[in-house]
Amino acid sequence: MHQRKSTPTPVATAASPEPKKAFAYEFGGPLGAVFIMTVLPLVVIFLFRACNADYCVDNRFDLAELYAQVTAPMALSTLLDTRSILVVFGWFGFQVALERLVPGSYHAGVLLSTKERLQYKVNGHACFWITMLAAYVVHTYVTSLSFAYDHYLHLAVGAMLLSGATSIFVYLYSFRRPDVLCAEQGSSPSHVFNFYMGRELNPRSAWTQTFDLKYFCELRPGLIGWAVLNLGMLAKQYELHGSVTVSMLSVVFFQNLYVWDAQFHEKCVLTTMDITTDGFGFMLAFGDMTWVPFTYTLQARYLVDRDPHLSTASLVAIMLLNVLGYAIFRGANAQKDAFRTDPTGPSVAHLKFLPTARGTKLLISGWWGMARKINYTGDWFMGLAWCAYCGGATIIVYFYAIYFAILLVHRAFRDDAACHEKYGADWLKYKAHVKAIFIPGVL
Repeated sequence: MHQRKSTPTPVATAASPEPKKAFAYEFGGPLGAVFIMTVLPLVVIFLFRACNADYCVDNRFDLAELYAQVTAPMALSTLLDTRSILVVFGWFGFQVALERLVPGSYHAGVLLSTKERLQYKVNGHACFWITMLAAYVVHTYVTSLSFAYDHYLHLAVGAMLLSGATSIFVYLYSFRRPDVLCAEQGSSPSHVFNFYMGRELNPRSAWTQTFDLKYFCELRPGLIGWAVLNLGMLAKQYELHGSVTVSMLSVVFFQNLYVWDAQFHEKCVLTTMDITTDGFGFMLAFGDMTWVPFTYTLQARYLVDRDPHLSTASLVAIMLLNVLGYAIFRGANAQKDAFRTDPTGPSVAHLKFLPTARGTKLLISGWWGMARKINYTGDWFMGLAWCAYCGGATIIVYFYAIYFAILLVHRAFRDDAACHEKYGADWLKYKAHVKAIFIPGVL
């Protein structure tokens, strides 16, 4: 705080105003936002060009060869295809129709700064299975799902166009009235950064009622799209080779199980940082609708043309890692959800907790007594297993595990900072009880 300056005049003066605190940007601020928005679409295209049916960079990592492959001139038709763009936008509309028309339950979100709780419609599990049935009908009677493999890059570019259009819409829509509830990081002095982070916390209207665009995009078009794209890769492998490999079956089964799990436990998403803290802008729109479906399907796409010929022992070991990861991920998240719902419930009544000045409780036993982000550990184990099904011929198939490790570490630090601000000294006490972040006694 500034000290009041002395003055030679006898006239009384008011204290100097409190200096305005500089905005604390995340993600590198406006320059970081521009960099990320430029690089992410290029990464999606790079992954396709660096590993496809005709070429895939191997562990020699010949940079000259890779550069030649990635920078080779592309005709506009290689990127843009009207039919594929219509498929992407039609897919989005189909998922909106399912969300609106399929019956579901309604759940309250977290308490907002406006002292209200928004209602969210939960019907993702039913919509998932209806989509799987629709995919089967399309594959059997309309066109093969191998279309997803044949037009993979076209579909990815269509998703980029959808993500960009959605980002522009929600940014402009957030100015419709002055009292729109904005996310903290979306209220910076920079329009570019606000566009990237998203201004509005809960983009919805009186007309759409419980249809929350951010919540919808979090679980539906991209996540379920990932599962359908996987089925397209599996269909293509069968068409090419007349059979499906164990590696392909494993990747598709375990990844689609992960997508199903998210839909089955849909209401748990209501307490995640994406929903409670972040606005809806380019970061989440591109991440949900382009990054997830078109980088997370890299393993299945790789396996269409290449069988790593893993031994039975290797496959069993990878499957055990996959199952272990899922057990940790689901067990930890289920325990957290049960405790939040009813701390006296039979499955969590025995757990120890730390009471806080806010009146809430922090678990210090069970899964959450092992590590503060034990669910992230299980999540990463699963991701590593998905990559390992592809063997060790190229590091590019491990992109997911590498990227996801960076993402989870960054998110863990974001969570830590948010919780420190939220709980104050109680958070330091909690960290004294639960010292590990990811792996008990190690990290």
